[in-house]
Amino acid sequence: MQVPKKTGNSKLVKKLNKEEVLQQVVLHGQISRADISKQTQLSRPCVSALVDEMIQEGLLQEVGMGDSKGGRKPILLEYNYQAYAIAGAIFEGSTLDMAIADMKGEFLARYRKRLAQPANGETVIEDLAAGLDRLLRESGIPRERLLGMGVGLQGVTQRGSGTVSFSPSTGWMGSPIQQTIEARLGLPVIIDNDVNMMTLGEYVRGAGVGHTNVVYMYVGTGIGAGIILDGQFYRGSREAAGEIGFMMIGPVHNRPNGASGVFETHYSIPGIQEQAKGFLSDLQEGSSVIEELIRHAKHNPEAEKLLADVYRHWAYGMANIISILNPEILILSGEMVHVDGEGVKQIHEWLREWVPEVPNLEKASLGERAGLIGAVHSVLEAFPFTRLLDKE
Repeated sequence: MQVPKKTGNSKLVKKLNKEEVLQQVVLHGQISRADISKQTQLSRPCVSALVDEMIQEGLLQEVGMGDSKGGRKPILLEYNYQAYAIAGAIFEGSTLDMAIADMKGEFLARYRKRLAQPANGETVIEDLAAGLDRLLRESGIPRERLLGMGVGLQGVTQRGSGTVSFSPSTGWMGSPIQQTIEARLGLPVIIDNDVNMMTLGEYVRGAGVGHTNVVYMYVGTGIGAGIILDGQFYRGSREAAGEIGFMMIGPVHNRPNGASGVFETHYSIPGIQEQAKGFLSDLQEGSSVIEELIRHAKHNPEAEKLLADVYRHWAYGMANIISILNPEILILSGEMVHVDGEGVKQIHEWLREWVPEVPNLEKASLGERAGLIGAVHSVLEAFPFTRLLDKE
């Protein structure tokens, strides 16, 4: 390991040394001052002075005694994961889901709200601001200890420019939405497509753990997919990769400007409900249309026919994805988690018939937490631990 030279700008040298110490603590979980000295090749007095300062700043904490190596038992140090916090938010259909988490990504407080419909950009941002104020009060986190927020939005988002190029539900068409949210909230914001945030959540904490080629397929008020290839998100040239709701699956129609694609129109939740309204007129808000179709299919031929049609068309979408991307695992999420064992078996049989290599089909394991976990993790990725030293 290269040790910073003790010449030049003493303030810079001190910062570099503190970065080395912090990296060792985060890397090892718990470590003694003596072992930090060995790993960094910094002198023990230097390490002790830096550690004492970082304890005072709230970044490190002493957590007990380690095993003796012949002398006194060493005092172990640990990063204080509660020193700072991160916020996450997901707009999913007509719902805003928000949370504040510590630096491990563990939720400290959570808030969920039904949004007024039809939504518009201004009211949505005000809902976001009000939700953040509530989370700060409930968690007791001072605003100045909040590092940033990850926000999952419906539509085609450009992370680099901070814009949303296509979002009919809010009217954000080419708007500099990241800048607008940052100005309103007074903190750094990372935006991404809502399904990408869900994909990231399942990739780091859920069904995608241990896989490097993952497709996450989501059916809700819309249809979309998140794509991870060789451990990296694939976003496409204009960050519109995964907009599978525009696949030509289902009866083709003329799409008015700003309308949904063919697949999404017919086989998202609203599309299925529209086809089922003749025999699912009593469908309660918040209930699963697939669970209701499965229940009605036992005694209603129309429901049985529609259920088979939905499964088959969802499988068409999966076959298209698999034949192009060849993922290790295809994660079924949103309304698809309600498909029963018989339905999953039928979809798998179709795929075996249609494509040469069928990936593992797994249901999402994190439920509605996936997007929030992804939103929080997006900030953790963008804000490395060593940058916390700049906060002091």
